[in-house]
Amino acid sequence: MNAPESAADTLRATLAGLLDGLPPSQAAGAVERLIATYRGDTPTHAPILRDRADVAAYAAYRMPATFEAARSALAAFADAVPGWVPGSHADIGGGTGAATWAVSATWDGTRPVTVLDWAGPALALGEEIAAARPALRDARWQRARIGAALTLDPVDLVTVSYVLNELTEADRAALVDAAARAARAVVIVEAGTPAGHARVLEARDRLVGAGFQVAAPCPHSAACPIAPGTDWCHFSARVSRSSLHRQVKGGSLAYEDEKFSYVAAARLPLPGVTPAPARVVRRPQIRKGQVLLDLCEADERLRRTTVTKRHGDQYKAARDADWGDPWPPAGSA
Repeated sequence: MNAPESAADTLRATLAGLLDGLPPSQAAGAVERLIATYRGDTPTHAPILRDRADVAAYAAYRMPATFEAARSALAAFADAVPGWVPGSHADIGGGTGAATWAVSATWDGTRPVTVLDWAGPALALGEEIAAARPALRDARWQRARIGAALTLDPVDLVTVSYVLNELTEADRAALVDAAARAARAVVIVEAGTPAGHARVLEARDRLVGAGFQVAAPCPHSAACPIAPGTDWCHFSARVSRSSLHRQVKGGSLAYEDEKFSYVAAARLPLPGVTPAPARVVRRPQIRKGQVLLDLCEADERLRRTTVTKRHGDQYKAARDADWGDPWPPAGSA
């Protein structure tokens, strides 16, 4: 697989160029307004990104985080299906194409890519910046309504990132069903909030009902062991902050952590689908001589395990383990 940093660096440099000539205060103001709109109720007939200024500001602010979250989910899927490489990709509600960049950072080579979105300015800008990524230069950028009327041609991989929150419940169901009918693999990413996790669980249930096996993050395809209303499953991806990030958020750190929820599933039979034996679902707690790991396990339960120095190689692996990692790592058992 490609080193994801190369794609991330190219993306950051390309996005920085979008803001040339746009006053920083104007860019920050556009981002603040768009964030407020995204957090509200969004009618499906009204694209949020209306013109190039909107798209450029929001892409520079949000695209790196969407890329890192999608890349993390795709990497977990690739680890669970190591012998499989998608021959084609459709990014639904893809906007400026962050998930297409993430796919190209996960698997080598080129493949037919189609990005569907209802916001024409977002598609136009996505096509423009994709010129910086050779694997995406031949991608098709098509305007389409995302919802009940959506139809998809057969494709190996469908990605849906940060889209379900913009849809009605009926349109969410229709989108997931359309993806399930068309694809061999589906990866869905949402915000790492209780509401985002609930939307991911809805999608997960529909995919399993359509004959898919969950490849990540869950170690099984049975019901989620988290009781509704008590907690939510989410993970974290480190994102380098641009000057626009720091201006909008008033922060001084060179990075921030993007919280996200996701499901990655494969239609059976897809040879070699091997979910992780367990998944670290909270930040590991490192204490003197021991590491506490909160795990989601294959027997459909959540469990905290304590790894101590007596566990030898597993202790070393536990000290290096990160939130979202499979457990135990290969070779540490």
